[in-house]
Amino acid sequence: MNHSVIYICFVMVAFMTRIFIALLFVASGVAFAQEKSLEDESADFSPDRQLLLYYQSFASDESMPDFGLFKLAVTGYLNLKDSDRITQDDIVTIIDFRKPSNQKRLWIVDLKSRNVLYHTLVAHGKNTGNLYAESFSNVPNSNTSSLGFYTTAQTYVGKHGLSLRLDGQEKGFNDKARERAIVLHGADYVSKDFVKIHGRLGRSFGCPSVPMAVHKEVINTIKDGTALFIFYPDKNYLSKSKLLQPTNLVAQVQKLTSEPAANAAANLGSSR
Repeated sequence: MNHSVIYICFVMVAFMTRIFIALLFVASGVAFAQEKSLEDESADFSPDRQLLLYYQSFASDESMPDFGLFKLAVTGYLNLKDSDRITQDDIVTIIDFRKPSNQKRLWIVDLKSRNVLYHTLVAHGKNTGNLYAESFSNVPNSNTSSLGFYTTAQTYVGKHGLSLRLDGQEKGFNDKARERAIVLHGADYVSKDFVKIHGRLGRSFGCPSVPMAVHKEVINTIKDGTALFIFYPDKNYLSKSKLLQPTNLVAQVQKLTSEPAANAAANLGSSR
């Protein structure tokens, strides 16, 4: 075999080697792109992403609680549901005590129809603060509001008219609600007219009080086993609340967000 033939063979081998390396590089790039695509797709269906899309699907002319608060409320609601502590699993009441009392800071949300049923005023305890809620306690006779998750119980008629008993679900934060007679009731000092005169709402002995104009409708909507969440970014509460721990959040959120929205537009409540 002469030198020219050897040279030609060498060139052909080198050429084929380059082609093989190029094809291997392309194949690796495709595999990487597919893997990256799957990662992105998986990220899109993370619990946070699913919950955000679910939150954005709510139909409301009223403002919603911010997404961070909504996420906490739904996390606690799902944990209550998972432990069979709520009997009506479509209604959640959310109270945001970061807001001043002269602003609407209570929402009643229908998770099934994806609607805000009520968005209204709510008072805090007289020793919790004036315009803003700042101090919270679970101690009897403290006249303060208590943070955390409650479940609603039975109604009764007392000095404030129709009222709703509440059972605190978080030990050390609100589990003395019955002992303290913490209930949801209507009050004349919870109104726009009171705010016009005083610049803030009146205050309770620790009860979440709502306007007399809607208290019956509110109570009848959330009575008998729904979840109620009173929030303030208290570091001690946020670090110790077991109901805010996403124990089985992936499966719970998938189940919650996969349910089609029921049409309950005709049942929307007042926003007073």
